[in-house]
Order: sequence, then C-alpha cells, then structure tokens
Amino acid sequence: MNKTKFLIIRFSSIGDIILTSPLLRCIKNQVENAEIHFVTKSKYADLVSANPHIDKIHYLNEHIGPLIRELKDEKPDYMIDLHRNFRSFRIKRALHIPSYSFHKLNFRKWLLVKFKIDLLPNLHIVDRYFQTISKFRVTSDGKGLEYFIPQGKEFDWNRLPCDFQEGYIAFIIGGTYATKRLPAEKILHICRALPYPVVLLGGIHESENSLIIERNTGNHVLNLVGKTSIYESASLISHANVVLTNDTGMMHIAAAFGKKILSFWGNTVPKLGMFPYLPHPDSEIMQVKNLDCRPCSKLGYPKCPKKHFRCMYDQDIPAAISWVTRNFSE
Repeated sequence: MNKTKFLIIRFSSIGDIILTSPLLRCIKNQVENAEIHFVTKSKYADLVSANPHIDKIHYLNEHIGPLIRELKDEKPDYMIDLHRNFRSFRIKRALHIPSYSFHKLNFRKWLLVKFKIDLLPNLHIVDRYFQTISKFRVTSDGKGLEYFIPQGKEFDWNRLPCDFQEGYIAFIIGGTYATKRLPAEKILHICRALPYPVVLLGGIHESENSLIIERNTGNHVLNLVGKTSIYESASLISHANVVLTNDTGMMHIAAAFGKKILSFWGNTVPKLGMFPYLPHPDSEIMQVKNLDCRPCSKLGYPKCPKKHFRCMYDQDIPAAISWVTRNFSE
C-alpha cells in the first residue's frame, strides 16, 4: 500500500521543535499510511532522533543545496512548513508539491511589542500548528507534548549526591537572551529560602551566573550548568519534583514530562503563544503585569532597553517560594 509522505520543516530551535511533537504524533496516528519526514538543523538532532513518529530525518547543514537534492529524491506528497523563512521557501519552490505554511502572525506580534495593541488569538502555537493542517482533518488528541530519551543516554544517577535521591528541584536558569533570564540574585534568594535540594541546569552561557549561585549557597545546590547533554538535562527534569524555569526551550521539555512548572516571564509574555502546553495543572506563570514596556520584544535583548529590568527584578519571589513549598512533596 502506498505511503503518504509528509515533509515537515522546523529548522530551530529547542522549544519550537518540541512544540511540533503533538502534530507529528497526530498525523502519524490519524492519517492512514502516513510517512513523516522531518527537516531541521543538524545541531538539533537530539530533539528528534528518538521520536518514533518520525520515519526519516533530513538535516540542514551549512548549505541548503544538498538538502534540496536529498528531498527531491524522496518525492514527498505534501510539505508542512512550520518555520516559514527564506530557506523553507527555497525548498518549497524547488519541490513543486502542495504545501501548507504556518502563519507566524509577525505583524500582530509587532503591534503588540511596539504599540501594545493586542490582536493575537488566544491560542497556543501548538493549536495554531494544527490549524495549518486542517485540510487533512487531523485534530489534537489532547495528550500534550512528547520528548524521547534513548536508552543509555539518561543522566547517570550516581552523579547525584545521596540527599538528592529523595527528591529535588530542577531550576533551569538558562535562556537565549538576558532579558528572559531571572537574575542570579533572585535565584539565590529562592535557593537560600528553600530546604530542598536544587539542581541548576542551563547552557555554557549561564556558567558565570551558576558559579555565583553555587558560591553563595550551601551543599543543597548542585550546579550542573553546562555539564549535561540535552538528553541528560531532560532526564533530570523528568525526575524532578518541581521545575522552576525561564521562558526557554527546556520549559517545553518539562511540559512534555507533565511536570509541575513555575515559569518566570521577563520581556516576553504568554500571549505570544509559547507558554507551557498542557502542563501539570498545578503549574503557574510568574510575571509582572501592568508594565507599559512589556513585552519589549518577541525574542529578547542582551540587556534591558529601559535599563531598569523591572519585568524580572519585580518578580514576586516570596510567592515563588510559597509555590515550591506547596508543591514539592505533593
């Protein structure tokens, strides 16, 4: 029986790729004989390589020409462009197959950021992904996000101190932009106030902040920032009692594991559609409301354009501590 080949494009980044997982699962389960081909950047291989709903992965490296030739040889039936940029347009033009493109609503986002005019729909980006493929009558199954860790790639639990074996907080201190990251002194305040073990997670760019936190807290804080792979970080998140996180890609991995998430929002706002998707019902969003400068960007900046960074410095840290206390042992 002939397969129906779906070519799905999402080049980057961590969160955006994880957010495609419900779409992949539902196409695979709801379209008869669907074969899913996924296109992404090679550096994001660990986000998709273990996904059982993907039949074949195609990687964008330095040049797009070899990728286009590879995709032509596959002869896909449909292209689902969830990235919608110049490179995905080149693929679309080269393949000459029916294509369906995700509407990024960039003009509406610009209106919200620039003039605080909110014309954005009250929809998560995942639900808007499903609108993109409405022709195929594929609907959300309500099961949320997924992330798969291959056997042998999990975190080595022997690396955890004995005190952490009974439970810990996963604190994701990273974020692509500084204006999306909770300042080190705020993280310090939370860590010092809580009696529970805390595992710090993030990329190498957060190493300096992690060292500040490590030097100014006790043995109940374990600094693994820049010391774990994506798989290992995901493994640690999956076993955490609760997850504290900035608006960053690993937040969506936490949602994929159904964790209780407390997310801190700085220059971005949930209305942009990237809040945790179907997380544990006890999850909460921490944000400073009624700031006339927020959102100042749909992505972020190296530093606060207004120089006060109130969106993070005015966060209700006592409320965050209270949330952890309520949810850690439940």
